[in-house]
Amino acid sequence: MMTVNNRRSWSSAALLSCSIQLISIVSTSCFSWSPLNHRQHTQFATLKPSSLQPYYSNSGGYEWNLNVASGDTATTTREKLETLATIANDALTEHASDIFKSFKARVAVMSQSADEDTQQDALRLGLVATENIRKEDELVASLPFYDTDGSGLALAPHLATKLVYKDKLPEGYDGWTGDAGLLAMLLLNEMARLNVDGSKGIDLPTRKDGIPSLMSAWVTSLPSPEEMSNLHPLMWDEDDQEVLQSSSTKKIYQLLDDIDDDSSWLDENAWSLDRETFPETIKLQIGDSVEERQCFSTEGFRYAVSLVRSRSFFVDGSLRLLPYLDYANHDDFDSFELVGGGIGVLWGSAKGALLKSGKSLREGDEVCISYGPKGGADYLLDHGFVPPMCKASSTGGAVTSELTFEVDDTDRFRDDKLDILEYETYDLAPMEPSQVFDVTGGRPDPAMYQFLRLAKLGGKDAFLLESIFRKEVWGFMSEPVSEDNERAAVTAVIDACENALKEMDEISDEERSALSPKMQLCALVRGSERQALERTLEYVTQEAEALDLKEYYQERRLKNLGLDSDWSPEDDDVSFGGTRVPGGADYDW
Repeated sequence: MMTVNNRRSWSSAALLSCSIQLISIVSTSCFSWSPLNHRQHTQFATLKPSSLQPYYSNSGGYEWNLNVASGDTATTTREKLETLATIANDALTEHASDIFKSFKARVAVMSQSADEDTQQDALRLGLVATENIRKEDELVASLPFYDTDGSGLALAPHLATKLVYKDKLPEGYDGWTGDAGLLAMLLLNEMARLNVDGSKGIDLPTRKDGIPSLMSAWVTSLPSPEEMSNLHPLMWDEDDQEVLQSSSTKKIYQLLDDIDDDSSWLDENAWSLDRETFPETIKLQIGDSVEERQCFSTEGFRYAVSLVRSRSFFVDGSLRLLPYLDYANHDDFDSFELVGGGIGVLWGSAKGALLKSGKSLREGDEVCISYGPKGGADYLLDHGFVPPMCKASSTGGAVTSELTFEVDDTDRFRDDKLDILEYETYDLAPMEPSQVFDVTGGRPDPAMYQFLRLAKLGGKDAFLLESIFRKEVWGFMSEPVSEDNERAAVTAVIDACENALKEMDEISDEERSALSPKMQLCALVRGSERQALERTLEYVTQEAEALDLKEYYQERRLKNLGLDSDWSPEDDDVSFGGTRVPGGADYDW
């Protein structure tokens, strides 16, 4: 990162004391949400949640709900949600057939009940089927991209650099936040265009009839910054973020620093130069009320990035915002990810996103999708919840952690190794000198060992870095090189696992029960990652004790040349290309 923040110096030792301070205090009036399906929670800034209650769901994992207060507060919350759902459905009724091509669903306020004992309701927006879906894999909705001119409803990163902000950003602009940051810039622009005191932002892209109405209904249904401060870790307060930093190998401080660096650059080089176009705050019509929100500012950019991370999908080779399809909530089972495909249009076919049902549905059933195969930390940092499939368990599961390795700056062969990584790995995506690998317990990723063998190559094995082997050396690294090299690679994994575990103090069930809801989410991530690291450490430690049983480069090379066995005169007759046995010639002198 270009900037080193004070966040980076915060000690992980503060975890326990910070956690104890964050004891959950039950509020007497608050609305409901469920991080398991948090994306579509459309709460309201006038209502401030402060109490989560855990329960163990029938699907086999912990979910979290904010209590829904009885009386006027709960009624008002549902009414507001229903108002936004009605606005979205009215836009769909009028324009969906022209824009989506297929949309067998409507937006609805979903009440997810807990088990029979607690019966706590979780209010959120979602999709329900408007007709019977008779079979698995049936198309429910489709949305064309219109990538060329951005005239459709979908938003893609290239529209920021090549169209909307084309005259505001330097050619080749590449922020620290990557595609998520570009989508955040597009989202802020869409919000600014809806400013009630007069449209702001850049009046691009030019859209087809009906899309402005659909876009307006979608934008105004998004959770506010105040709501996201409870829903998404990027918007949590600093104390909660510090605990999360100490709960995972995937560091939230890195994301926060990236956001700060990008927003500072954008403010200095674009936003502050034209506040008429890029105001720091805007006013949006949210249902029956008008709300003022941060827009082209550091706070506004962080808010937009949190929305993008929670609602975007990687489809057809690009990260995208797909309004209305993104109302679909996550389900671990009987669900599919959004996919790309051809969509029939008047002039033939166009590329777009397809939402397919993972099971048969009746009219009125909720339509769910999968947010993809991720670890607990990724789900929390992206969507603000930890699904059951990512929780630690004795039977395994989608538990995962991250380990980072790099080619040492002091390595005398560093330049040779970087040359190999840059030109001899992947034609379209050359590897960087620093790489991050997932570990799930058990046998580590072969690609991690391949990278580590190259990174640790030296001593008597350094001859493989000679130019004569340059086009083959990366392939050589896919198998053990020498016992010394393999020991160095295995030791690097052991050290990384042990260091990561030292930073994650284990929390007992008794301690966990006293933690606040956010801290319990952090504890779930921590438990999952500790399990992945401990399993990996156990496997690799056993592997280190059996290095003498592996076959190394020298043995493989001799075997390929046929020189791996003892020489015998009976096996060495005179023949074409063979070896003459001394005294074995039968010449007639």
